[in-house]
Amino acid sequence: MRSGIRDKALKIKAVVMDIDGVLTDGLIGYCGNEELKAFHVRDGHGIKMAKRAGYKVGAISGRSGVPNRRRAEDLELDFLYEGVKKKGETFDLMLKEHALLAEECIFIGDDLIDIPIFRRTGISVAVADAPRYVAKYCDFQTSLPGGRGAVRETIDWLLMETGKWDDVMQRYLG
Repeated sequence: MRSGIRDKALKIKAVVMDIDGVLTDGLIGYCGNEELKAFHVRDGHGIKMAKRAGYKVGAISGRSGVPNRRRAEDLELDFLYEGVKKKGETFDLMLKEHALLAEECIFIGDDLIDIPIFRRTGISVAVADAPRYVAKYCDFQTSLPGGRGAVRETIDWLLMETGKWDDVMQRYLG
């Protein structure tokens, strides 16, 4: 982890992520004309925890499809941008539409298309199975791979690092 990351964490107001390879393991299946994707339940619960802690949460994805929109709806994401070819431009649009600064965002990604956002956000995170040449643009890399808890790991870290963990845990501890 890079130095000064705790100070950066305290400025975060939004969790932004890619979908394929981050919220999913990157595999895409087809059943007839339908696209199939699997999402990890713990990642979803982490997103709910982040929202309860007051963070905006959303996704910027290079692909579009019904599974993305369905998961975004299930998780009540604050934003979803799909079919994005130039993520940096879409990131600018998201910042404007949600009154955020780049340094107020943590971004979780996994591939080359994510580098323009990695280089600008307050904190950038690569999932464990991201290529090394991609991860070098990030503040840290998760120990868990995309679609297998990397998002939850990042959110847990953020909540702990900013002192919000105990407040979120009260829901479970009573």
